[in-house]
Amino acid sequence: MPSCRCDGSGRADAPNVLSWTAGDAYLPLLAGPPATRGMRSGRVDLGPGDQIGRHDTGDHEEVLVVIEGCGVAELAGRDPVRIQAGQVLYVPPHTAHNIHNLSCPRLRYVYVVAPVAADSGPAAARGR
Repeated sequence: MPSCRCDGSGRADAPNVLSWTAGDAYLPLLAGPPATRGMRSGRVDLGPGDQIGRHDTGDHEEVLVVIEGCGVAELAGRDPVRIQAGQVLYVPPHTAHNIHNLSCPRLRYVYVVAPVAADSGPAAARGR
């Protein structure tokens, strides 16, 4: 069996293993360059009634992987969407959004935000 190795350099050209289970309610995991080539990630814990706050990731798309609990995703121009453990939520670029724990003991999720390539729109996808 191969051994598990990580050089822990924090460089985008080297693998890195990070712990996401301990820490504050907001725990940055990947903060962008130089640790990545543009992607950012973190873990969020929201208690009952807590919310992350309305924000927009600009030219970046975002994925939320719900680890524990349940809540509501409020995305601009859309009806609120219930999210729960075992689900993944995709947030398109330039979409103001907020995540709100309405009543669960804890809503815990990991988010990943990545820049969108210039040629990645719907027309580019049809050409693949």
